[in-house]
Amino acid sequence: MNGIGGCTVAEAKARMSYREFRRWVAFRNKRGSLNPGLRQEYGAAMLASILANVHSKKGGYRVWDFAPHHDEPPITVEQAMEAWI
Repeated sequence: MNGIGGCTVAEAKARMSYREFRRWVAFRNKRGSLNPGLRQEYGAAMLASILANVHSKKGGYRVWDFAPHHDEPPITVEQAMEAWI
């Protein structure tokens, strides 16, 4: 949040209501990071994974294989059960 609205993190915390904070959290959960570098990295990683899967006999590459600054999302209970069977 540093730099949003021309104020520091401490100033933003002092001025922002809890409701506005929850709206920012919802936005970030839906749209991802506000960092332009991370957004570009994700797009490039998506393109790299598509190209790698098209041109590889092995296949199975995922976006997370090409995005070192992004964490792989946790698996769901259903995915874990399928992996264990």
